[in-house]
Amino acid sequence: MNAHPGSAEITVQVAPGLALFVPHKRRGGATGLKVDGTSSLGHVVESLGVPLTEVGSLVVGGRDVDVSYVPRGGESVEVRGVVRPQDVPGAPLRFLLDVHLGTLARRMRVLGVDTAYEAVDIGDPALATRSAAERRVLLSRDRGLLRRREPWAGAYVYSDRPDEQLRDVLGRFAPRLRPWTRCTACNGTLRTATRDEVADRLEGGTQRSYDVFAQCADCGNVYWRGAHHSQLERMVADALAEFGPDGAGRTTTGTEPLPHD
Repeated sequence: MNAHPGSAEITVQVAPGLALFVPHKRRGGATGLKVDGTSSLGHVVESLGVPLTEVGSLVVGGRDVDVSYVPRGGESVEVRGVVRPQDVPGAPLRFLLDVHLGTLARRMRVLGVDTAYEAVDIGDPALATRSAAERRVLLSRDRGLLRRREPWAGAYVYSDRPDEQLRDVLGRFAPRLRPWTRCTACNGTLRTATRDEVADRLEGGTQRSYDVFAQCADCGNVYWRGAHHSQLERMVADALAEFGPDGAGRTTTGTEPLPHD
């Protein structure tokens, strides 16, 4: 006699790197989950707490299956993590960060990575819609946001420390690094500027002390080798040493923004 569909159970093994998403009582090995015979495996995995953005593959009986696969009672499922570096086909690799990732956004821009950032909370629906409209990888520590269906692509940021966040993103996506080519304020592109071209934005001391400037082609923000330049140079050098220099478009312009209206 067949069991009632609601009583069917599958066994799910989650990759160790994804264990933080799973309730404590279900960590440490395979766990049994009830299935109803109609819900997709993607839905089942999400109900366990794992965002699908963090799933590299789903394996049932030794074969890869799609998230739309409907599991049957008695099956064993492996939930594997994303293989790094992760390929994101379909558009140039660029990112959208939520309101909580401002420091990460600035560092990614210093490295020349195309990084949109919302400095105010515009709400999950608007963020998800922008990700889809602009084909940007949505980065967030909000699991609920990453479970939405609208984003074009997404990724969970595992750490709350900016240094670790940056290494995580660079290691996962291997974006092209072009340091000193993007505005840290608006993500626009920088161009080399002469002192005379930006004189109206310079205070007297800065105008006398510096010779090399850059200006954002979009917002007009001006940059030079200010007091924090050495710290940013170390960050850039570390990123290039660990993840590989790109070389294209590198300049010697600084990264200290001038205050302006």
